[in-house]
Amino acid sequence: MKCPFCSSDSTRVIDSRPADDNNSIRRRRLCDDCGKRFTTYEKVETIPLIVIKKDNNREQYDRSKIEAGVLRACHKRPISINQINQLVDEVETEIFNLEEKEIPSSLIGELVMDKLKDLEAVAYVRFASVYREFKDVNTFMSELKKMLDK
Repeated sequence: MKCPFCSSDSTRVIDSRPADDNNSIRRRRLCDDCGKRFTTYEKVETIPLIVIKKDNNREQYDRSKIEAGVLRACHKRPISINQINQLVDEVETEIFNLEEKEIPSSLIGELVMDKLKDLEAVAYVRFASVYREFKDVNTFMSELKKMLDK
């Protein structure tokens, strides 16, 4: 592991422990050349997952796209970054537990909406309006009525 401060290859692990999510290992490292400490995270590499988009194009799964969509939906809402990370972790766990090599983006969107619906109503409606491509106010109102009926 290269030191982020001096780029030396001479670093060593001084402490290892499970990270908060229990899905990765947090390692404290020490650079033998400059003496500075830094943290790295080690995560199990999974089989590459391919997402099938609405237009049938295929691209490699990218967690940051889910995070970005959820962050936009939760903008200026009383939702902590920890809650957002937990939501994305739960969605990712469900996706990988399917053990499929290819997964439609529509399934990912539905999983995110289910989680957002339980977390915060306004964030859910924001995400759903973009995801379901609401064409007019009537479509928007019908989605709100569904939420109010439940």
